Amino acid sequence: MNQDAHAWLLLMHSIPPKPPYLRAKVMRRLTQLGALALKRSAYLLPLSDGALEDFQWLRQEIRDEGGDAWIVEARFVAGLRDDEIRENFRAIRAAEYAALAAESRALLDRVRDGGAERDKPAFEGDRRRLLRRLEATRGVDFFHANGRDEVEALMSTIDRLAETTSKTPAQIPGRAELRARTWITRTGVKVDRMASAWLIRRFIDPAATFVFVAPDSPPPVADALRFDMFDGEFTHDGNRCTFEVLLDVAGLAGDPGLAAIARIVHDIDLRDDRYQRAETAGVTAFVDGIVARFDDDHRRIAESTPIFDTLYASLGGQASNTSSTD
Repeated sequence: MNQDAHAWLLLMHSIPPKPPYLRAKVMRRLTQLGALALKRSAYLLPLSDGALEDFQWLRQEIRDEGGDAWIVEARFVAGLRDDEIRENFRAIRAAEYAALAAESRALLDRVRDGGAERDKPAFEGDRRRLLRRLEATRGVDFFHANGRDEVEALMSTIDRLAETTSKTPAQIPGRAELRARTWITRTGVKVDRMASAWLIRRFIDPAATFVFVAPDSPPPVADALRFDMFDGEFTHDGNRCTFEVLLDVAGLAGDPGLAAIARIVHDIDLRDDRYQRAETAGVTAFVDGIVARFDDDHRRIAESTPIFDTLYASLGGQASNTSSTD
């Protein structure tokens, strides 16, 4: 889908009164997507492939619960100007950045007062929560709202002064503890979870068992490892996707093939075009095709595995599989 500064995606929905949780669920999802409310049942996003996919999934959820929804590619000719719409988006994100800035300044005061050192686990937990919220806000900051640069600078200062890593040693299992484990992630796997599952089984835990659950579900298996899930052992951290986090934790960042795949997965998952590798568009097409063809998560993992195997070989991956050694 071509980008167009004057084109928008409009989702209109009709939600039945029952089940009673559906309206709250839809509203929560629209908020996560960063959609702009035009009216009670009409929501707007900038036109993009990602926005269309997000709206299509939400439309299906609404229809599955007995409601209905329509997605329209729109241009405004009266009532609202494009620049007014963009400013409305910026205003919402600016308010979120202002709240993040206030909390970041409070966290920075704790660092300067020695609080980070006195209670490192609590500080680290608060820092990670702020980073996740910042990443979520940046992900829907379509027009670079006021306050973003300030929050990013505050978080950078916190990291520098605290001289802390993104996870404490107590939170990171050793390499031996990552073997023959059950690994849990969210249903509806896409590129980061597909690639992470491939990395786990090929290089970290060849005997891995994968379980897929709803985002808010408790782990169905005791002592399981969660990846790409909120508060999981391995998940997004700052501006790093789960694949990048796993790569560092497993000590595999020096493998040129894996490092290249990490850059590709990063750009597809975070949509920030940070690395702009030539292979990214092709991998995106393959992943989108798998998602379109298969609903079963185990099947998606199986279908994506040979793609990542081939990609790894073509990008100069090490000859030996590092899962055989510590």
